[in-house]
Amino acid sequence: MRYYFFLFIFLLFSPLSLLAQQGNNTCPRIISQSPYISEMLDYLGMGKCIIGVSRYSKRDLPRTGGILDPDAEAIDALMPDLVITSDWADREKMQAIIPQEAKLLRLKSFSRMDQLEDNMKTIVRLTGWKEADKKIDRFASAWRKKLQQVKGNARKVLLLSSCSGNAYSFGANTRLYDLFTRAGFRVIETKEKIRHIRPGEEISSVTALVNQYQPELLFIFERRLNKQCQMIVPKVPLKIISFDGQYFLNPNVKILQGLDILISKNHLWK
Repeated sequence: MRYYFFLFIFLLFSPLSLLAQQGNNTCPRIISQSPYISEMLDYLGMGKCIIGVSRYSKRDLPRTGGILDPDAEAIDALMPDLVITSDWADREKMQAIIPQEAKLLRLKSFSRMDQLEDNMKTIVRLTGWKEADKKIDRFASAWRKKLQQVKGNARKVLLLSSCSGNAYSFGANTRLYDLFTRAGFRVIETKEKIRHIRPGEEISSVTALVNQYQPELLFIFERRLNKQCQMIVPKVPLKIISFDGQYFLNPNVKILQGLDILISKNHLWK
């Protein structure tokens, strides 16, 4: 009898049990190493489970460094059950600095749209937070339905982070490329992932990029068009349309609001 009693106590208080108790509204202690991860946890109803955040977060919680430079001492002091970061973080480095009993989750979020729902499913599977299943299903259904309403009509487009500074263009194997291709546009950037546009690079200016690819539409992901955007002198007719980057650049559920904005601009390319 004593054996079973101690076995029960061990299972009850083990880290795996803490995660499994989620069905009883027991929050696992989660460290979120990026604001986009925190927003995803908010959507799942797990924002209250966050005990530590990256230096870039605006939340009033202990700081735990960044994705590429986590603060080992801060993470250890918080005694987390689960540390969630990006797959940009080195796995071996992270495993070495998190408490031995904690779980590590590295999310893939920047290559395809469906990775967003895969990430949420993985979080639910690790934590047992089953009440979020319906939210994930709603998100998965919503973004696909909204994409069908965009109707890009195979218009040739380039997707730019901005017109100035360290601007870059999105190519294949990025979430934005996947999103706009699914929406019916023809993204004509030929460089995989992202192309940096700056002096010393193969293409050194946005005007040079536009003149080389000759898109019909140039989508800029910044709040408003700046002077550099207005100075583009294309060789062919071109429409330049800006979108608030917060709804497109970060891999979280704000993309639903971004798609609503995209749908509202359909008249610009029909």
